[in-house]
Amino acid sequence: MKNNSEKDVRKKIVIIPAFNEEFSIVRLCDEIREKAKDYDIIVVNDCSEDSTYNICYENNIKVLDLPVNLGIGGAVQSGYRYAAANGYDYAVQIDGDGQHNAMFLKDMYNTLANENADMVIGSRFLKNEGFQSTLLRRLGIRYFSWLIRLMTGQTITDPTSGFRMVGKKLIREFAEDYPQDYPEPESIVRVLKQGKRVVETPVVMRNRMNGRSSIRLMASVYYMIKVTIAIALERMRNS
Repeated sequence: MKNNSEKDVRKKIVIIPAFNEEFSIVRLCDEIREKAKDYDIIVVNDCSEDSTYNICYENNIKVLDLPVNLGIGGAVQSGYRYAAANGYDYAVQIDGDGQHNAMFLKDMYNTLANENADMVIGSRFLKNEGFQSTLLRRLGIRYFSWLIRLMTGQTITDPTSGFRMVGKKLIREFAEDYPQDYPEPESIVRVLKQGKRVVETPVVMRNRMNGRSSIRLMASVYYMIKVTIAIALERMRNS
């Protein structure tokens, strides 16, 4: 770690995948600019049907405007490709709905550096403060936590958290290959099976600023089945 008197010249970027986030994106970016001044911002507009792109443009927010909807995995990978192409040392993913608070970026960065980690996940369940999600979601999260522990031997309390930070090695890897659809649990297994270090740090999450999640009951069933299969395949691929 650098001394307090030294300026940190390492390049850091916030990747924000966004689909129809016109009501939250400016507030979120303003918060990042206020609380994490040393981070650049790239919004990945995943072919939104609202004014997300125009609002970003009008508010001087740098945005990648995807020509087709790629889903969360493709949008995040596009952000990692941008980060890799522009030589960023650290990248953090923040959801566009405003659930993630930029005040925790400092803690995540310090954890990544001090614990020699490859990925840091912001977990709402280490201290159980703030918005804890719905009962159905919490049951799903516990299931994936159990599955990841079964597959890798490591406990991750918040495996579906999209609030995560990585260093340059994983920026480059994710730019080349990143899980699609619902990538968070699958990417954790991939990183752990490669022998890399994944740690969690406590964060307080908020409810969405606006709108509703795209994952409904039937989609949740599909999500759990698909991700279970994907995690099993990922484990076999890295065995």
